[in-house]
Amino acid sequence: MPWNGPLNRIDEFRFEIPQSYKSCMRTSALIFADDHMMESIKRDNAAEQTTNVACLPGIVGKSMAMPDIHWGYGFPIGGVAAFDSQDGIISPGGIGFDINCGVRLVRTDLKFQDIKDKIVPLIDTVFGNVPSGVGESGKLRLSSAEMSEVLSKGAKWAVQKGYGWQEDLARSEENGSMHGGDPGKVSQKAIQRGSSQLGTLGGGNHFLEIQKVDKIIDPVAAKAFGIDAEDQIMVSIHTGSRGCGHQIATDYLKVMENSLRKYDLHVEDRQLACAPVSSQEGQDYFSAMVCAANYAWANRQLVLHWTRESFEKVLGTTAKDLGMEMVYDVAHNICKVETHKTDSGARKVYVHRKGATRAFPKGADGVPDRYSSVGQPVLIPGDMGTASYVLVGTERAMSETFGSTCHGAGRLMSREAATRKFEKNQVLRSLSDRGIYVKAATKEGIVEEAPGAYKNIDEVVRIADGAGISRPVARLVPLGVMKG
Repeated sequence: MPWNGPLNRIDEFRFEIPQSYKSCMRTSALIFADDHMMESIKRDNAAEQTTNVACLPGIVGKSMAMPDIHWGYGFPIGGVAAFDSQDGIISPGGIGFDINCGVRLVRTDLKFQDIKDKIVPLIDTVFGNVPSGVGESGKLRLSSAEMSEVLSKGAKWAVQKGYGWQEDLARSEENGSMHGGDPGKVSQKAIQRGSSQLGTLGGGNHFLEIQKVDKIIDPVAAKAFGIDAEDQIMVSIHTGSRGCGHQIATDYLKVMENSLRKYDLHVEDRQLACAPVSSQEGQDYFSAMVCAANYAWANRQLVLHWTRESFEKVLGTTAKDLGMEMVYDVAHNICKVETHKTDSGARKVYVHRKGATRAFPKGADGVPDRYSSVGQPVLIPGDMGTASYVLVGTERAMSETFGSTCHGAGRLMSREAATRKFEKNQVLRSLSDRGIYVKAATKEGIVEEAPGAYKNIDEVVRIADGAGISRPVARLVPLGVMKG
């Protein structure tokens, strides 16, 4: 439903829906956008969803939406909201079904000239090594005991098993292993679904790209991140917790529906089903969500390992010699317990980031030591065929958005609309004409994710930069794309 409610412009990059819009609103809703972006935002129900979130109990600060905002389940995708650790709620709709869907960026010592004739065999080899597609099974079949370890340890489990390097962990959010997970809170169905999918890319908007550095914007931060020069080859991996995370979300939405009645909670949309964060139901869900997040970090770790092996096979040398070091791994569908400064002093809050990325500044707790002098790397992937960005966290994000920024380009049209509008061969020809090789498991992986289905990533990043909630470091462009 198009937005036609009140909208106050604060500045060039901020719009606010006043608390007076609805009697249930406990705070205002803040949308990061410019005039042009706001026109596309008004066309779906996402702005209304930000006001629904503002009605939830225990919300701290504003209900926020990043410039890549679009309609989602309950919360908008691109939504950020924090809730008090004692009086607030936790909602699966504020995290999403693909728990810890995230991005992992790898740098190399290679330049475009080194591999310009090897893009096709590199992508084809990775495609053979990393299973992709909706429901696709992987190379591993994990026992229940092994799954329990994955859910508890995350990427640490993978590295201990030989799938990667110890230094990979230090370059991941939460070191690739978030505390607080309890596999006993995860259903057998979720464990069963996850046992055969670890190390797979999945479908939808998930991808693996070979990219080159198109432009360095902040040389100091770029150098700290291992981004040395234009035409440097990078690898970006975008995937999440697969069927395991989806099942956990599905299971706990039913629990939350019952919690609404049990705790007499009133929500504007049933998709905002939630529980008091201090309740047994709330803590059970948080523990299960942490398990799904750990699964996702282990999943990306395995995909990285087999990607390194693919480069070794095609290029005839070791990944170490190729300098295939991780830059960082970020989550963008997750809830974190963090302490933030607020108008009433420091408060411990449950920060829901749904289609939003953490963006901590230099010196902040949680930023790896190697990046403490510049800030946390922020990875913003574009859609298939367009640029991606590396940014860095800022003090303004920490003070205004609970250390959060956007997570991608954001959809302009639904997958169904994209399927009606675009044709597979047309999309492939268009990308090929621009020198981009695409290998996909399904037709849907191409047409649903066609570049025209998304907002302009350059505009999204310009707004995030203009608002001061993250600062661009480097622009990357795709050379080869693997899709589910």
